[in-house]
Amino acid sequence: MKILRLLLPLMLVVLAGCATRHPPADQRQAYVAEDTSRTVDLTHPPRDMWDRIRRGFAIPNLRNERVDYWTDYYASHPQSVLLMSQRAGKYLYYIVDELNRRGLPTELALLPFVESAYNPNALSRSQASGLWQFIPSTGLHYKLEQDWWRDQRRDPVASTQAALDYLSYLYDFQGDWYLALASYNWGEGAVKRAMDKAADAGRPTGYTDLDMPEETRNYVPKLQAIKNIIARPEKFGITLPGVSNTPYFTTVHKSRDMDIAVAAALAEMPLEDFQALNPSYNRPVILAAHNPALHLPLDKVGVFNENLESYTGRLSSWQIYHPKKGQSLASIAKAHGITLDQLRQANKLGSKQTVATAAVLIPAQEAPASGGLRLVSYQASAAEPAAPSTRNVRRVNLPTQASARLHAPDLRPKPVVRTHTIRPGDTLYSLARRYNTSVDALRKLNNLKGSSLSTGQRLRVPGTAVQG
Repeated sequence: MKILRLLLPLMLVVLAGCATRHPPADQRQAYVAEDTSRTVDLTHPPRDMWDRIRRGFAIPNLRNERVDYWTDYYASHPQSVLLMSQRAGKYLYYIVDELNRRGLPTELALLPFVESAYNPNALSRSQASGLWQFIPSTGLHYKLEQDWWRDQRRDPVASTQAALDYLSYLYDFQGDWYLALASYNWGEGAVKRAMDKAADAGRPTGYTDLDMPEETRNYVPKLQAIKNIIARPEKFGITLPGVSNTPYFTTVHKSRDMDIAVAAALAEMPLEDFQALNPSYNRPVILAAHNPALHLPLDKVGVFNENLESYTGRLSSWQIYHPKKGQSLASIAKAHGITLDQLRQANKLGSKQTVATAAVLIPAQEAPASGGLRLVSYQASAAEPAAPSTRNVRRVNLPTQASARLHAPDLRPKPVVRTHTIRPGDTLYSLARRYNTSVDALRKLNNLKGSSLSTGQRLRVPGTAVQG
């Protein structure tokens, strides 16, 4: 098992990384995904996210020996495909929803399999980062903030919006999805020059006809290979993980500085799970000045808001120190009662750096220890108002140097169900987004069979955070 754990990350890098080999010809007849863009069964809702993705396939299928090679390659590494698919589960609903909203092919939801193995923290040798592997300059062009505090190339929402903007532009520019995808990988300028060179020589200018690097030549075949496997996983002996066709996370905005560890504890989430949805932050504290968007699982929004409302301790255990010109790191550490190693670690400073060149994070003065943070479990029923019971209070220790006590909340009943009067333009989808819930939840709460709403109609909606 130890050997398998060591080899699996390396296998994923090979699967998602740049190919430098020319695949051999494969004489076996390979399965190629059906083009379902013309015939979609609308009489039954999608069974899950994989079914929904299959229904939206709209890019013409590529058939050549490279596709056969990569289909066989991925199929021969089922554990790696499973791991990538499990990672994807957190993000697929959001990505596919955005693709549907924009009228884009759902094959594009599979592109992060090729780009990053669906790892939001992936970083290439060319400094491309995130699910969609933006290089710094392209990220900045598409308004992805990159500074000392955060790198939005790793944010699953911001980077998805940027990637779909970029892919839409490339398709409009090229008029061909193969060439648009090649441009995403190689750059539209490079593809245009290759097309001009081919045209000048009297040769065809299609994707498979151009002179291009091996990585780009294998790029679309890799995507087609993933498409083939997602289309018929049983054909290759692969079982995809269950991913329901419902939102996994929603976004809340907070106006106070907050430690990442505190935010995770308030949401009663393991730190690793919180960071998987919020991987863009470079520092242990999230600054309110950035109007931070916290991505939380839908079932954690209520407990997060409940705990935050009742919490009386320090939300951030860090302060920003602006050093004097030429001030040494050692003197800063000594003045604030911490070791030089602690200062370096908190600010990700190398051992060779001795002078502060920018603002640094310093641990705030410790508050009296209280033995851990007490968080109220969110147990209220969606059908009837209830107050938090002391039976549901449990202790959660925060990994911060200052612990604080969460005092018992006001026991006056706090309604968890509210009503909304339907106005012109309201839809179940828009209401689900506004009230941080799902369309299915609204249907169940109001005993609705279809999706039609009438102006003036009153709907019951879960009383979670409201967006907008």
